[in-house]
Amino acid sequence: DIIAAYGADTARWFMLSDSPPERDVIWTEEGVQGAWRFVQRLWRLIGEISDIKAPATRPAQFGDAALAVRKAAHKALSNVSDDIARLRFNRCVAHIYECANALGDAIGSAETAPAPDFAWALREAADILVRLFHPMMPHLAEECWAALGHKTLVSAEAWPRLEADLLVEDTETLPVQINGKKRGE
Repeated sequence: DIIAAYGADTARWFMLSDSPPERDVIWTEEGVQGAWRFVQRLWRLIGEISDIKAPATRPAQFGDAALAVRKAAHKALSNVSDDIARLRFNRCVAHIYECANALGDAIGSAETAPAPDFAWALREAADILVRLFHPMMPHLAEECWAALGHKTLVSAEAWPRLEADLLVEDTETLPVQINGKKRGE
């Protein structure tokens, strides 16, 4: 019934996000609807990015906004790669949610005609995001890959290459607590 109503990718996403593989899945209508809403959100997010005209060649320099998008995508790539190797698919799902949130926030703050470096970073992040959720939602990934203008199948593409220098954080924000209450950062 769930596959007929929401699709195989939604059922698969719900099963992988709900619990670690060694535990039984508890089916809830709210959980399945939440997975379906996220599938729809990914489709809209990739559609918005595919509408942005990005340069074909990588820019020599990246601004702060473009760098933040690239860092979010490569952080998700690193985390998902590690967790897939350990068969922790529920954690992969969490990292994909974080990446999608970062991309959604970046698009929301973009101007009508984003800078070429930002547009290129969004396109790179979208390509990475689609490859990250492909093992879990292959049907949606193939549709998103085609929407991004690729002529091949995402299943025939290599896993994205990680740029380790994008994982380095320049600043760290620490909370300041007094008597157990957060007073500042």
